[in-house]
Amino acid sequence: MSRSGVSVADESLQAFNDLKLGKKYKFVLYGISEDKTTIVVKETSTSQSYDEFLGKLPENDCLYAIYDFEYEIGGNEGKRSKIVFFTWSPDTAPVRSKMVYASSKDALRRALTGVSSDIQGTDFSEVSFETVLERVSKSAGSH
Repeated sequence: MSRSGVSVADESLQAFNDLKLGKKYKFVLYGISEDKTTIVVKETSTSQSYDEFLGKLPENDCLYAIYDFEYEIGGNEGKRSKIVFFTWSPDTAPVRSKMVYASSKDALRRALTGVSSDIQGTDFSEVSFETVLERVSKSAGSH
């Protein structure tokens, strides 16, 4: 349970494990339930398009996301894959929503074992493919 009293739904953990272990999804979007008590799955997708993922981020509301980020590394070393946790909190989101998401993040983040990088986004430049690539390629090791 988080500082805000929000807990993580079992379905949220299952969707993460389906992405991580089963490669069933490319990304999972999470939100806080209407009654502000639980972090739930809002959407899952198998789309390989990063632009489609970005298109799912709301302009005026917060959410969390897990993305199986694949990228090529130089020197003919091939592809790498990192699981990235996004906290999306645009400047235009309501203050109350930003506060609830900020205080609830740790509950979800602690429950998701195996995440390589955390990305905090307040505008689309902070979650662009190039920005995320720079962040994940700096982290040691590969999955």
